[in-house]
Amino acid sequence: MIRTLSAASFKAAQPKLLKDVTGRRLHSTYDVAVVGGGIVGLATARELVLRHPSLSFVLLEKEKELAVHQSGHNSGVIHSGIYYTPGSLKARLCVRGATLAYEYCEKKGLPYKKCGKLIVAVEQEEIPRLKALYERGMQNNVRDLSIVDAKGIREREPYCRGIMALDSPYTGIVDWRMVALRYGKDFEEAGGTVVTESEVNDISMVTESPAGSTEGMKHPIAVRDKKGNEVRCRYVLTCGGLYSDRLSQISGCSSEPRIVPFRGDYLVLKPEKHYLVKGNIYPVPDPRFPFLGVHFTPRMDGSVWLGPNAVLAFKREGYKVYDFNPRDFADALSFRGLQRLVLKNITYGIGEMYRGVFISAQVKILQKYIPELSLSDVLRGPAGVRAQALDRDGNLVDDFVFDGGVGDVGSRVLHVRNAPSPAATSSLAIAEMIADEVESRFKL
Repeated sequence: MIRTLSAASFKAAQPKLLKDVTGRRLHSTYDVAVVGGGIVGLATARELVLRHPSLSFVLLEKEKELAVHQSGHNSGVIHSGIYYTPGSLKARLCVRGATLAYEYCEKKGLPYKKCGKLIVAVEQEEIPRLKALYERGMQNNVRDLSIVDAKGIREREPYCRGIMALDSPYTGIVDWRMVALRYGKDFEEAGGTVVTESEVNDISMVTESPAGSTEGMKHPIAVRDKKGNEVRCRYVLTCGGLYSDRLSQISGCSSEPRIVPFRGDYLVLKPEKHYLVKGNIYPVPDPRFPFLGVHFTPRMDGSVWLGPNAVLAFKREGYKVYDFNPRDFADALSFRGLQRLVLKNITYGIGEMYRGVFISAQVKILQKYIPELSLSDVLRGPAGVRAQALDRDGNLVDDFVFDGGVGDVGSRVLHVRNAPSPAATSSLAIAEMIADEVESRFKL
């Protein structure tokens, strides 16, 4: 369990410079403040403090606990790097990230399973795309990748039916929130400070030193939260996930790319039907559509998730159908990029909404892969919300976006505006890349 300080207790501790439960003294000034306690923020904070043990670091998280949003609401897959354009940053980071993730789990004693994945073609027209995917995976140096026929499919997944499949035994599953919390523990053990219940709403240059300080303007950046608490630092890194665009804007960055939240609703297989699925079973991606499609995913707790669909969420971090936030809803609908995305994919979008309401329609798709599955075998399950970055032309922003801002603040702030899926799998590799960027920009 990670020991954290609430913002209220943190503020109260500062003037008296009290010691926390480990005996470590608390400060109001730090060399680097990291905003965002999801898996990317935690992995990067960990990487930075391990590289620079002589510097002081603080991580600020708006929730009471760490890693409760995208990091704790995902399918739990360790991806192997098949899908991504050869030579792209996503491909390189995913392949390296998967290797680092397995090594990290082994080192820390975190449970995982290499249960494998089949990407299954159920129609002849999918075979050319499947073979192209195999070539892409080979170019990306994905481990142990092979093509299997219908018999090979049945050997690996006895209840799955298809005519050809891509077999990726290196794909696995893990509890990514557990991994993220372990990153946070590493960060603290290396000397970093974690502060929860600190929702940052202002990042600005200051013109005077903190009261009682003898260090002059060594810490010229003030990071303030909604409760009025303030941390002074030399540099700021934000990893805001679903709020990454808004965090960027408070230091003068462009409003684009915009984060638009898409909710994915899962079904769950009833326990007595778990025998139907051994590993991950995925469809062959259709390039006409923006999202991957429904799939079968075993979980570390023994459950099996089916799905998800992909529909617009009416609230960032809104995991229920009726969750609604007026600002989030208005921001999404008024954005030209979303309007264009909807127009380009109107039929697909209507289908996703229909399948979200009528689960029999989603089960019908799943039956293409496991014919024995029936409507009575499934229940409605959990949901996740994806921070999808969009440009104004309605294109999914599929690469990393860094931004600083304007003026003096921009030279001391780095925003990770988009860390695209599979960010959890790639988290340790992403952390290395972001840490390199931080060192380059800030000359640490």
